[in-house]
Formats: sequence, C-alpha cells, structure tokens
Amino acid sequence: MTIVILYGTETGNAEMLAEDLAARLSAEHAVSTVNMDGADPSVFDTDALFLIVTSTYGDGELPASAKPFHAALAAARPSLSGKRFAVFGLGDSQYAETFNFGGRTFQELLESLGARAVAPRGLHDASGKELAEDVAGRWLDEVLVAAESV
Repeated sequence: MTIVILYGTETGNAEMLAEDLAARLSAEHAVSTVNMDGADPSVFDTDALFLIVTSTYGDGELPASAKPFHAALAAARPSLSGKRFAVFGLGDSQYAETFNFGGRTFQELLESLGARAVAPRGLHDASGKELAEDVAGRWLDEVLVAAESV
C-alpha cells in the first residue's frame, strides 16, 4: 500500500511523529512524508492512503506550517471522492475548549471535499501520561486494519 503522511507542525513535534510513523511503515509499505508547508492540493493526485498528522496551536488554530496548505485546499475545493485518509491530532487538554482542533479542522475539510476517513481521528493529549508515539502506534494499527478491509 502507498501511504502519504502529511504533517503540520509549529514546534516540530508533529514532524517527529510523522517521521516515526514513516519509519514504522517503511518495511511493508511505500511511504513518504510531506511537510504541509509548501505542499499544494495536487498531493492528493496519487492513489494512496493519506495520514494527516497535525498539532493545534494558539486558540485552536492550525500550526503555521499547515495554514497555507489548508487555505489552498479550501480555495481550490478539489474533489477528493475516492480518497482515503486518517487524522492524528496533537493537543493539550488543558485547553479544553480548543483541544485538538487542528486535527478536527483537517478532518472536516477533507470530508467536505469527498474524502473518506478510514478510522476515527487519533488524539494525543500532551497533558496525559502517554507518549505521542505510543498513542499514535495503536492508532496506526487500527488505521491499517481498517484500510485493508475497505
């Protein structure tokens, strides 16, 4: 399976997590990581499973590296019908009103363009006890099982 991991980051945590996921996947899948900073909607022109890894910043906003990509997708509104994706969000529940809005924002946009989520959105809580890579590893296992059965 071809997998494209798109990441949006403010401090580098989402990038490190995307790289960890890519390393885990690389033995059995053709995988690439794409920084949303500089990406454009044509990234979805390939037949792949798309994994979105993004943090939330400020008052529930997308990280700076993801904003232009999100805006370009929202403006171009390409049909993503038939595209499969899953989202993993990084956030901090101390900001309960905006917890993990970055991931939610991307999921809502992709679904509005016709893409289909293959699994529930993964969530990491920086205030929790678990490491992001542990939570994301379990999420990735669920995503792969779901993607294989679709």
